[in-house]
Amino acid sequence: MHKALKLWAILAAGSAIYGCSSGLAAPQHGLPVVKACFVSGSGSVPVELEVASTPEQRRTGLMGRTAMAPDAGMLFEYQQPRGPDYGFWMFQTLIPLDIAYLDEEGVIGSTRRMAPCTSASGSGCPSYPAGVTFSKAVEMNAGFFREHNLGKGDRLVQGPEPCPAG
Repeated sequence: MHKALKLWAILAAGSAIYGCSSGLAAPQHGLPVVKACFVSGSGSVPVELEVASTPEQRRTGLMGRTAMAPDAGMLFEYQQPRGPDYGFWMFQTLIPLDIAYLDEEGVIGSTRRMAPCTSASGSGCPSYPAGVTFSKAVEMNAGFFREHNLGKGDRLVQGPEPCPAG
């Protein structure tokens, strides 16, 4: 029995080390996290968003994540507006996501549901075009926007206290 316990301890330690080093559920290193709030006519929803503002950060996005907290997501910021045909893809993204495309004022122009792509190459993954000109995009867990009744015309507000007092 003693040998079995020792073997179990070695396996558990090895699994813990692998889990910590694999980075699958870890955020991108060094990204700022901001408190924000989606505001609609029916209320507000507080969220915490990692901000991807460089080409490399945006390219990596949420790749490799196995889970995200229900109120967590990623804000993609662009210096210049992107056209309606510009889209996102899900290469190496393991969790289903919703995306909201926002104008420079944070107003939602469109939302899409995006499924993980199992293709071994990026060329095998579909693109999810915005359908509207946008300056920002927010990815959240799939179902987030429907669950909170958020859509076109609603707004993302950022700042120290982004949600209105209720």
